[in-house]
Amino acid sequence: MPIAVLALLLVPPPVVARRAGDFLDSLGVNSAISRRGESLDKTIECAKYLGLRWFRSGYEGDVPIADQIELHRKAGVRFSWGLGSGGSDLGRLFKGGRELAKAGALLAFEGPNEPNNWGVEYQGQKGGGRDAASWKAVAALQRDLYRGVKGDPILRKYSVWGVSECGAEVDNVGLQFLTVPEGTDVPAGTRYADAANIHNYVYHPNSPGVEDNKTWNASDPTAACRVDGLYGEVGLTWGRHYKGYPEKELLTLPRVTTETGCTIEGEVTEEIHGRNLMSLYLDQFKRGWSHTAVYLLRDRVDEGGNQRFGFYAPDYTPRKAAVYLHNLTAVLADKGSTFKPGALAYTIPNPPATVHDLLLQKSDGTFALVVWSERVSGTNVVTVRFGTPQAQVSIYDPTVGAEPTVRVAGIQELRLSLTDHPVVIEIPSAKRGRPSARKN
Repeated sequence: MPIAVLALLLVPPPVVARRAGDFLDSLGVNSAISRRGESLDKTIECAKYLGLRWFRSGYEGDVPIADQIELHRKAGVRFSWGLGSGGSDLGRLFKGGRELAKAGALLAFEGPNEPNNWGVEYQGQKGGGRDAASWKAVAALQRDLYRGVKGDPILRKYSVWGVSECGAEVDNVGLQFLTVPEGTDVPAGTRYADAANIHNYVYHPNSPGVEDNKTWNASDPTAACRVDGLYGEVGLTWGRHYKGYPEKELLTLPRVTTETGCTIEGEVTEEIHGRNLMSLYLDQFKRGWSHTAVYLLRDRVDEGGNQRFGFYAPDYTPRKAAVYLHNLTAVLADKGSTFKPGALAYTIPNPPATVHDLLLQKSDGTFALVVWSERVSGTNVVTVRFGTPQAQVSIYDPTVGAEPTVRVAGIQELRLSLTDHPVVIEIPSAKRGRPSARKN
């Protein structure tokens, strides 16, 4: 092979970055905000510390709209606004949504929460629930929610997220689709949502133990996912096996997660919990989930059973998950979102199956290459090879802090020893990688 051709093959291809702000915008959480023993002031403090961008909310918990607007004003978060468990009052939903929208605090609308567990009653008809004979009332409620939002001059620009746990539908009312095709029990063309809404908790009876690539697999949009994932909800429903989207379409289907996470119990120590949640947010974004809400901000104190889900203990002591996420978001912090990301030439030759990477760019042009391993034990040694020598590179480890652990200059290759968490490689802006202003 000619030397020139060989050299060309060894040059890494350019990789187009994604905006750091878009990743940060994906970071959400479940919280009662100022109810169920939670304090608004503490919630504001926690949201700012963690770097969260949105909260899952709704009228179910009777959290005052004023408290949510105050949380938005002081911490910058927005809200997915939903019916909650068993709710069906669309008038109340739209009224609250308009108030949040007026304050700039609304992110999206959400359909009924897990109607397989919490039935609804709508227009005199019952649907869902654990002994349900039909989900027609659930389908009618979601249909009218969508129509109401899209027919409202104030609300129409906001996304509508679907029913969670639609894979449990007992009759084929088509809730596994965003827009219903021919072949279900409802008219073709019925619109339900702009994005599928999934509760893909990391640990599941089909995948109970700590293992390599635990959160990567939970984020898998295909049939390979062993938890309660996208495929079982909208690909082939897990309840009655109604057909939904072909697997190929699932790869690009708009989707969000409004509940995921894991409890600290058994094999899952506080350390594993913290590292799982960091990897989870990265995996979800890397694999096409636009928004991810972890359950839970602070442990529940009004429910039985193991409630050790939270970033915070009941007394608001931060767990390692809180500290690690704070460090990660502090390193990636960026408010810029109106720029076109540039590209960086790099490659990781022959990466192990447990190693993943995500190239982000900040609005000042700085690249942040996140590389993480999801190996339970042992070390993955990899090399990051750049297309050209880098004048300066800083490496951050969120399990250590928010300051660089290593700084190196004039390198074209970087050797990393990875275990079970991410590192961030920061590369200062250069003319070839500066973002260009987006034209309006």
